[in-house]
Amino acid sequence: MTVLATGLDPADAEYAERRAAMLAKLAEVAAAHGGALDGGGEKYRERHRKRGKLLARERIELLLDPDTPFLELSPLAAWGSDYQVGASLVTGIGVIEGVECLVTANDPTVRGGASNPWTLRKALRANEIAAANRLPVVSLVESGGADLPSQKEIFIPGGALFKDLTRLSAAGIPTVAVVFGNSTAGGAYVPGMSDHVIMVRERAKVFLGGPPLVKMATGEESDDESLGGAEMHARTSGLADHFAVDEPDALRQARRVIARLNWRKAHPDPGPAEPPRYDEEELLGIVPGDLKAPFDPREVIARIVDGSDFDEFKPLYGPSLVTGWAALHGYPVGILANAQGVLFSAESQKAAQFIQLANQRDIPLLFLHNTTGYMVGKEYEQGGIIKHGAMMINAVSNSKVPHLSVLLGASYGAGHYGMCGRAYDPRFLFAWPSAKSAVMGPQQLAGVLSIVARASATAKGRPYDEEADAALRAMVEAQIESESLPLFLSGRLYDDGVIDPRDTRTVLGLCLSALHTAPVEGARGGFGVFRM
Repeated sequence: MTVLATGLDPADAEYAERRAAMLAKLAEVAAAHGGALDGGGEKYRERHRKRGKLLARERIELLLDPDTPFLELSPLAAWGSDYQVGASLVTGIGVIEGVECLVTANDPTVRGGASNPWTLRKALRANEIAAANRLPVVSLVESGGADLPSQKEIFIPGGALFKDLTRLSAAGIPTVAVVFGNSTAGGAYVPGMSDHVIMVRERAKVFLGGPPLVKMATGEESDDESLGGAEMHARTSGLADHFAVDEPDALRQARRVIARLNWRKAHPDPGPAEPPRYDEEELLGIVPGDLKAPFDPREVIARIVDGSDFDEFKPLYGPSLVTGWAALHGYPVGILANAQGVLFSAESQKAAQFIQLANQRDIPLLFLHNTTGYMVGKEYEQGGIIKHGAMMINAVSNSKVPHLSVLLGASYGAGHYGMCGRAYDPRFLFAWPSAKSAVMGPQQLAGVLSIVARASATAKGRPYDEEADAALRAMVEAQIESESLPLFLSGRLYDDGVIDPRDTRTVLGLCLSALHTAPVEGARGGFGVFRM
């Protein structure tokens, strides 16, 4: 039998402690996410509604098929910055007329939906996901364009948004723009470069330059409607393909556009799958508060894969990395999960072989992170840890099957790279509230700086200030700790969201379904030189 056994005891005091700590962290995430849901605040939400308009998430809800999930992406973008959490944009994956689509919606309650640097990064990430997974894109547009005080950070890289739309279209991936309000200046090119455009009567305003700019540039007097209103674009310019009488009508028409796409997934839905044999609620009590303490990732795997059924690969070799085959919501996956944190030479070689096998079989890979990095020390350096770690990173870098990553605990140093961190282009990357990621742990980093400073003082023949050293270590540890936390990292879009552990199976299932819209094909070579 390959069904995983469990050693978890929900009645255990240690389990209760871990669960309580996770729930406290989830409360912090919920509070941060509340900032995104709040948008520009009650005043601006009410003003928006009094104009007869729907909020961004209300528009998405009417667009999607009833009672289907919406996987919101990067909801904490801009957390910890000077901008509103959520970055005045909602992005995510949902089902429209049975078709999985990438949906973006400006939040006009936040500075009129103006784009700031984090809005741009969030939108570019959404386009990246759409292109990699061949998901049709629906843009719900109402934005005054760039947030002008931050234009120096937006204007030059912002052109990539329009490039992305044209490349999506060239790749045969449909793009649909539904314009509810302003879409001015550079924003006018969103409908201009979309395959299908719907505009709302007396609401949509699409022009390169509004009346004040036209007056300044040409001396011409004009008004919003004649210059860029929905009716003008439907009757005269031809920019609008569909003319909607109100917002619900616009969303209805968008659904009809999607229904007529004749869009097909590359891989059919595998159908109902057997749920795990263990309660997903128990995922709350697995990761210890102190990430130096190990935990068995099989306890996580047993609660997310179909039937808790897992065929382990090389279980006796390189035991601090668990590898094996399973199915998740009916989709085959190869799983790599850190067991004891440190990656040694054996684990690195095992991972490289496993990744090659997954590519031979066209099986997506799931990386479950809890690593402090590759092992250091004279014995390990002489044993070839650099070339073996490089072998694993080489395999991850040149693998062609889709990768999914979930940060459960620590994800430090080059171990973050070897386990397919953000720089290695996983199709999706999520974090649990317990996760931490940095070049190394706070205590280790502060200790290294202390050792270097002490050696420098000795070399110069100067006495070492122990009091200043203690203050420096405390400051560095506090800084690295704060910069390692998932809220900080998610705010900078280093992941696609911080998720409740209990939602892991659902989130991964939605991702696997989305990525199977595109062909899933592995590398049949092309891994470069493996140093032996």
